[in-house]
Amino acid sequence: MNNRLKRSLRGAMDMRPELTATLISVLLATLVPASARADETQIERGRYLVQIAGCSDCHTPGHFLGKPDQARFLGGSEVGFEIPGVGVVYGPNLTPDDATGLGTWSEDQIVAAIRTGATPEGRGLVPVMPWPNLSALSDDDAYAIAAYLKSLDPVANDVPGPVPPGEPAPSFVMRVVPPGG
Repeated sequence: MNNRLKRSLRGAMDMRPELTATLISVLLATLVPASARADETQIERGRYLVQIAGCSDCHTPGHFLGKPDQARFLGGSEVGFEIPGVGVVYGPNLTPDDATGLGTWSEDQIVAAIRTGATPEGRGLVPVMPWPNLSALSDDDAYAIAAYLKSLDPVANDVPGPVPPGEPAPSFVMRVVPPGG
């Protein structure tokens, strides 16, 4: 640390505590690497995009039952969608839990799924997932969503897998009925 900075800090300690705290905050803010500030900004942008896209509707337990479980935010839904010809599907766990969520996915894989409608294993996302709309996201926005999802606390919630047509579903199901059907 240079002598000028040392004198400034010593002088700050003699000031009122609130002024000292302000000075130290400003000083630390200038020392935080720009990349760390950019990461925080990117994650906040991702949070905003996830919120306005309504991701929590299908991916947060309890949402469709009128009591979203915010402690398991984006941890996957226990309510399935029955889609004619597809079967019953559940909103998966989008948190970075390694066993039940996206923990083993890279940000590139998350962005690819958002844009192509396919998981890293090649399984297609279901028609209720609005990936065709999300595929138009800018690179910055798509990667902001991925960064936000990776920043969440992991939630261990094993969501039921896709249930083939005609098979019994393990929990409550909402039926999607095509127009005229």
